Amino acid sequence: MATVKIKFRPSIVSSKEGTLSIQIIHNRIARQIGIGYKVFPHEWDRSRSEVIIPPGTDELRRAHLTIVKNGINENVFAVDNIIKRLELSGNRYTSAQVIEAYLSAQTDGFVSYMRSLIHQLNQIGKNRTAGTYTTTMNSFIRFYGIKEVPWEQVDAKLMVRYEVFLKENGICPNTSSYYMRNLRAMYNRAVECELTFHRNPFRDVYTGVDKTVKRAIPQDAIKRLRDLNLNSRPSADLARDIFMFSFYTRGMSFIDIAFLRKEDIQNGILSYRRKKTNQHIVVKWEKQMQEIVDKYDTVNSPYLLPLIKNVGQDERRQYLTAAHRINRNLKTIGKQLGLSMPLTCYVARHTWASIAKSKNIPISVISEAMGHDSESTTRIYLASLDTSVIDKANKLIIGLL
Repeated sequence: MATVKIKFRPSIVSSKEGTLSIQIIHNRIARQIGIGYKVFPHEWDRSRSEVIIPPGTDELRRAHLTIVKNGINENVFAVDNIIKRLELSGNRYTSAQVIEAYLSAQTDGFVSYMRSLIHQLNQIGKNRTAGTYTTTMNSFIRFYGIKEVPWEQVDAKLMVRYEVFLKENGICPNTSSYYMRNLRAMYNRAVECELTFHRNPFRDVYTGVDKTVKRAIPQDAIKRLRDLNLNSRPSADLARDIFMFSFYTRGMSFIDIAFLRKEDIQNGILSYRRKKTNQHIVVKWEKQMQEIVDKYDTVNSPYLLPLIKNVGQDERRQYLTAAHRINRNLKTIGKQLGLSMPLTCYVARHTWASIAKSKNIPISVISEAMGHDSESTTRIYLASLDTSVIDKANKLIIGLL
C-alpha cells in the first residue's frame, strides 16, 4: 500500500520561506506534489514531519500557521482516501496515478483549482508565476478559510467581501489590485477549461494600478515634531514617539512596531519579520530608539512598546484600536505644526526615504523606498545589500536631526 508523507524543502535564500509538498511512495517509487503552503525552517519539525508554532509567535502568524496545519491535514486526508479507493479496486496502480487522481479531484472548486494550476506551472518550469499565484491564493485562504469555494459562489459579492477584508487588514489599494488581477487570471483559465461559467466576479473591485503618492514632510518638520513639548498630553506624546520610532527604524510599519518583542533586540541589533511580506529586517539599535523605549513601563509585557496591553486577549483588536488612536493624535499634532498634509504613521516611512534621497545616499541603498510603483523592487534592492551599509545610512539620517 502507498505511504504518504509531508516534505519540507527550504529556500536557497535563508530569509525566505521553504515549500511544503506531499510525497507519495508506492512500490519504492516516490512522487511529490506541491500543496501551495510555505513556512520558515524554524516552523518545521523535521523529526515529526509537521508544521509547528514556535514559542513567541505573534497572533497573526499563529493564525496563518494554524491554517497551514489544517490545510495539510485536509490534503493528506484527501490523498489517503484516493489510495484506499485504488486499493479496494484491486487493480494495480502507481504513485503517479495517485497524484493524477488527486489533481483531478482538486478542480471541484476555486481553491482546489488554484492549487492544481500552481502545481502544473511548477511542473513546466514557470516557477515565478507559480510563486505569484501561491502568494495570492494564501491571501485568499486567510480571508475565506481552508474550506472549498464552489464555483457557483465565485461571484462579484464574494470578491467585494475579499476586497473589504484586505482593506480592513491594512493592505494598500495597489497590493489589493495585485491580488485581484492574479485571481482574475486564474479564474479566466478555469473558464477557458470549461470548469465554470463566466460570472464576471471582478467587475466591482479595483484592478488598476495607482502611482504611489509620496507623503513625506520636510526635515525641519521632523525636528519640530521631535522637540515638541507634549508632557501634558500623554496620548499625543506616545503618538509622537511611535512616529519617531518608525522614522528611526527606517520607516517600520505600525503593525510591526506594535508586535515587536523585547527578545527581538540582541547584541545591539533589532531583528524582526515584516507582517506584510515576512521579509527578515535587521536594524542596528541606535540610542534614539532606546530613549523612546525607556520612557515606557512594559516590565510585565513581552512587547517592546505599550500598544498591546492585554497579552493574549484579542491582540488584533488591540492593535487596530491603538493604530486608530495613534493616527488620530498624529493628525492633531500635524495641524498644530501647520503641516500641509495629514500626519500618520505611514508618513514616517516616506519621510525617511525622501531625506535619504536628498542626502545623496545611493539609490541601491534606499531604492527610493516609496518611489517605486511596487514595494517588491525596494525589497529586492535592500535584500541584496550588506546590512552595515544600510545601518550607516540610517545613522546618517538620524544624525541630521
